[in-house]
Amino acid sequence: MPSSPPRQLHLNAFLMNAGHHDAAWRHPLTEPERVTDLTYFQQLAGTAERGLLDSVFLADGLTLPGNVRHNALGGFEPLTLLSALAAVTEHIGLIATVSTTFNEPFTTARAFASLDHLSGGRAGWNIVTSGNVDEARNFGRDEHLEHGLRYERAREFVDVAVKLWDSWEDDAIVLDRANGVYADTDKVRPIDHRGTHFRVRGPLNVPRSPQGRPLLVQAGSSEAGKEFAARYAEAVFTAQQTLADAQAFYNDLKSRTTRHGRAADDVRILPGVCPVIGSTEAEARALAQQLTDLQVPEYGVAQLSGMLGTDLTGLPLDGPLPELPDERDINGNKSRFRLVAELARREGLTLRELIARLGGGRGHRVVAGTAEQIADHLQEWFTEGGADGFNIMPPYFPGGLDHFVDQVVPILQTRGLFRTEYTGRTLRDHYGLSRPVGSRAGLPGAVQVGQPA
Repeated sequence: MPSSPPRQLHLNAFLMNAGHHDAAWRHPLTEPERVTDLTYFQQLAGTAERGLLDSVFLADGLTLPGNVRHNALGGFEPLTLLSALAAVTEHIGLIATVSTTFNEPFTTARAFASLDHLSGGRAGWNIVTSGNVDEARNFGRDEHLEHGLRYERAREFVDVAVKLWDSWEDDAIVLDRANGVYADTDKVRPIDHRGTHFRVRGPLNVPRSPQGRPLLVQAGSSEAGKEFAARYAEAVFTAQQTLADAQAFYNDLKSRTTRHGRAADDVRILPGVCPVIGSTEAEARALAQQLTDLQVPEYGVAQLSGMLGTDLTGLPLDGPLPELPDERDINGNKSRFRLVAELARREGLTLRELIARLGGGRGHRVVAGTAEQIADHLQEWFTEGGADGFNIMPPYFPGGLDHFVDQVVPILQTRGLFRTEYTGRTLRDHYGLSRPVGSRAGLPGAVQVGQPA
């Protein structure tokens, strides 16, 4: 019996304007004037594809985050940008964040099916419930939906989207010119969904896409978030500071996945890592310190206040954090609150030190060292059961991504830990995941589409 191929890393490039460090835009190595320049993102996507990475990812929020006075914030709507990047790339996966709290299943399913067609099967959806009250205020609400209710809505939202993607069978389009039949309407079916939050008749007005459905990605690590991921996610972006925490999360989520009737290998877990790369460790640490020295404390305090649900304005920067609220009272990002609070307590960090620690990755692990040391770190977490791959978050662009692709990736390839060529065409191929079979489960009988049911 042939042996299975050796397990290899999955690598995603998380693209973010001038870089993931909150002071990156002030560093002379960056180009913040290009954050609304299409050719800039084409360059970044091309670099990721040259490195044979699985995917690029664009996060999104529905408000202007932080304080634009002190950071290069805002920019393109991600699905629009990824559609443009699809035209100039061939292999790299294209993942975008879309919120289930402030969108509708039909338009979301339509947009991702369109991107999957445009890219030849490279679309991925990072599913978020949104965690910011300012987003709610852009949609006619004074307060954010309660955390549990957001996940309840998200579950139904994804169920509806999946039904819509499955409302066309793979062979529905017959193109029978002689008899004037474009599609077999027995294979294009309404979904007639009537639920707590949504009523959607369907079918989708986009034929079934190359992947069947986009890759489903999730990034929440609260209890509700982990249960959601175990039920739906095929890739998970997560944040841990230590290998022990990464192993605990990995084992917990894989166990939950099997309890939902899925195989543990049906989900890929990718912790975020911010690699600060130098020709020597001292050079890398000096670059990290340069970025820290460029931080604007006012910006860092505001960001930290949002993460902790506590107004830290005016507190001494060299003093400790004040008493924090109970996690149960946090209605925003519970997992990030827990991570930051535990980091501060575990290491006894002052407010200034905590701002510095979070500047590079907002809670994701920052590793400064040579390319060899970065590769060692990734290999340790991968082989010791803390990760299936990594969400790479360069501290600055474009050079930080260039250095990772040109220096770290070849080391991983030499060690047999990463691909040396693309062997598939779709995002699911890259992640080693099967194409879902369209399901008629729960769908009503076929009707003549466009006519009354």
